[in-house]
Amino acid sequence: MNTLLISLAAVLAGLLAVLLVLALWSRSGQAPGLVDGRLAPCPGTPNCVCSEAGTASTHAIAALPLPSDGLAGLRIAIEAEGGRVAVAQGDYLGAGFRSALFGFVDDLEIRIDRAAGVAQVRSASRVGYSDGGVNRRRVEALRDRLAAGK
Repeated sequence: MNTLLISLAAVLAGLLAVLLVLALWSRSGQAPGLVDGRLAPCPGTPNCVCSEAGTASTHAIAALPLPSDGLAGLRIAIEAEGGRVAVAQGDYLGAGFRSALFGFVDDLEIRIDRAAGVAQVRSASRVGYSDGGVNRRRVEALRDRLAAGK
């Protein structure tokens, strides 16, 4: 019985160490930024959503409405949702969200699409495979906040 408990404790300690290393690694990265004037495509992992045309259906999400005050309104909504804006240049905004447990960082990026009159959005985890739908829920919460004018 003691050997089983010691083995279990060692496995749990190893898992915690891996999670802490991944969390630290996620904090050292940055959002991919624009690629040829558009938000970067999602990787093959299910931890990313994007509204840019041509996004695979498993990653696709509708663009956000463009507030009357543009990036300023988007910035306020992002910060109200717990994000921290790191880059605001021209029609691009990049923000980070840290998870409460371990402090994993996810990136949320917005590109104002003036031709379509919307804010294209991409939200993705920096590390890992699955996010349990966190990035999709984050974008939908931001959409709700913008619709409510908060």
